Amino acid sequence: MHNEMSAKGGSAFGGKNYWKKHKTSLVVVAVLLIAGSYYWYDKSNQNTETIRYKTVAAERGDLTTSVSGSGNVVVDQLATVDPTITGTVSNLAVKIGDNVKKGDMLFTIVNNDLSVSNAKSTASLQQSKNSIDSAELQVKQAKADYDAAKENDESTSDQRRILKEKITIAENGVVAARKSYNATLADYNNQLANGAKRKVTAPIDGTVSAINIKNGDDLSRLSSAGSASSAPIVIGDMKTLKAEVQVNEVDIPNVSVGQKVTMTFGAIEGLTVSGKVEKMDALGTITQGVVNYNVTIGYDNIDSRIKSGMSVSAKIITDVKQNVIIVQNSALKVRGNKTYIEVLTKGSKTPEQRNIEIGSANNTETEIVSGINAGDNVVIQTIDPNAKANTTTNNSGGVRLPGLGGGR
Repeated sequence: MHNEMSAKGGSAFGGKNYWKKHKTSLVVVAVLLIAGSYYWYDKSNQNTETIRYKTVAAERGDLTTSVSGSGNVVVDQLATVDPTITGTVSNLAVKIGDNVKKGDMLFTIVNNDLSVSNAKSTASLQQSKNSIDSAELQVKQAKADYDAAKENDESTSDQRRILKEKITIAENGVVAARKSYNATLADYNNQLANGAKRKVTAPIDGTVSAINIKNGDDLSRLSSAGSASSAPIVIGDMKTLKAEVQVNEVDIPNVSVGQKVTMTFGAIEGLTVSGKVEKMDALGTITQGVVNYNVTIGYDNIDSRIKSGMSVSAKIITDVKQNVIIVQNSALKVRGNKTYIEVLTKGSKTPEQRNIEIGSANNTETEIVSGINAGDNVVIQTIDPNAKANTTTNNSGGVRLPGLGGGR
């Protein structure tokens, strides 16, 4: 039994005969695996590309900083035509878009009560005038009676005294009659004025921008308390078009009256208009927790294509720095509380880090106060073709050789 097992090798691999038979093959496989792994590793190292840097020369120039706002075109001088008398609308003479001059007739108001009041005030005024005339005649008569009594030797002193008192009473009557007349005249003038209001005219030169009435409407049933645009007629002076934009509370401290502004319009492609800040609201408005302030901007020149209500975007120029060193914002880097820039000097393959002091900035460029000079090539982009491969290597924790399984 023992000899038989030895002949068969006594092993799952066929014993000594198996190893003798396959020893050469195993050695060849191991050598091939090692050679293949070395070739792959060497090839990977040879494929590593050089890091490249995109640079731009720092330049001297003017740096403009601005604040943005958006809003709409508005009419600054707007007149609401809202009569103070009631009645029925008649003879409506205008339509939206009509140009009118101050004093032009817009419509009339039918109010019969005003006609009755005018007639009554006219009659009262005439009665007051008659009262004055009557009182003045009484004064003349009293003076004549007194003068006749003085010439009559038979008149007593008491009679003359009484006649003199009648003169005083008559003169007081004239004074009272004149006061009554003045009061009646004032009422008469008021009635005439109210009567004149039945003919409604334009209060300013401008363009009719809203009409909220039609012939036959009862003015007593209309109310303009809601807003100016709901008045019977609204007239705007289109020469006073302004831009009203909203500026965020963070930016409003940098805005002041007189600053230059450039504006663009969503409805007019390619149009840019200049202007300046004319006024700012002292109180802000809160919308969804955001505080904004209305800023009114006047145009340097009004383009005929600009219409009331159009959307407008404004850039308010808050500062202009002249002849300063400027770099693109993409060149700035921060480490801790230090800001630095990478500068690639001539002949060098690796950029040099320089701490800098920055000044004003806008959305694209920044002023460099110190740290670099005009002409320095600053790095605005680092192109590392090996970044992905390096990330894979770092995550795996080591180099894997193909054919030798996973793990570290």
